[in-house]
Amino acid sequence: MAYERYRSPAYRPGQSAPFKVSRSKIDLFIECPRCFWLETRLKISRPGLPGWSLNSAVDHLLKLEFDAIRAGGVQHPLQKKYGIDARPVAHDKLNAWRQNFQGVEALHEPTNLLITGAIDDLWQNGKDEYIVVDYKSTSRAGTIYKLGSKPWDDQYRRQLEVYQWLLRQNGLKVSNIGYWVYCNALKNKDGFDGKLEFDITLVSHKGNDSWIEPKLMKIKECLEMPDIPHPGVSCEHCRFIRSQQKAFSSQKS
Repeated sequence: MAYERYRSPAYRPGQSAPFKVSRSKIDLFIECPRCFWLETRLKISRPGLPGWSLNSAVDHLLKLEFDAIRAGGVQHPLQKKYGIDARPVAHDKLNAWRQNFQGVEALHEPTNLLITGAIDDLWQNGKDEYIVVDYKSTSRAGTIYKLGSKPWDDQYRRQLEVYQWLLRQNGLKVSNIGYWVYCNALKNKDGFDGKLEFDITLVSHKGNDSWIEPKLMKIKECLEMPDIPHPGVSCEHCRFIRSQQKAFSSQKS
């Protein structure tokens, strides 16, 4: 029996109803068109990962902290430290935009795809431009001043740019500059003592969302394909399946 997880209806070629594609599904397509096709057309998903409970706790506490500052209409100490012309801004849709499986939505009419993504925070600068902010937490050596060249770094950049694009599609004036509030858990302490301490930095990124609409056109083409597409060259899941099939075939012979 195939491994299946049903969260939403499968895509039907030629369907008239808009089809929801989350920000993470866009990344899945970029990584592996085959895995994307299997999940959206046949509802056969990759095995799930365990929840990141500590990361979720950090996100929750950061939202509470920035919301308290937001209510006062002043700058957060982190914004002051980095000399950022911005304040946490109130918006009547912010709570909805933060919710997973809801988030910011925009219909891409050329493809009839409903693009979604849940943001962490929204700031505003002196030009009345909205600033997309995402929270990240990790634990690694050194202070995090910028993103590197790892695959997940590129994923973080695309994530921020999709959020910028979504907000623009909702009529907001959005700054090209976005930020990650990066919380790096310190391991150079003498002991645990029931608490984690974090080095918190602000990492900026000048976004460019020009890649998104061409990619949505490719995603639509993939959804309409009658046959399973080729896997992504770096897809570990597909490589694992191929290795298992090869091992099974050699045993039978």
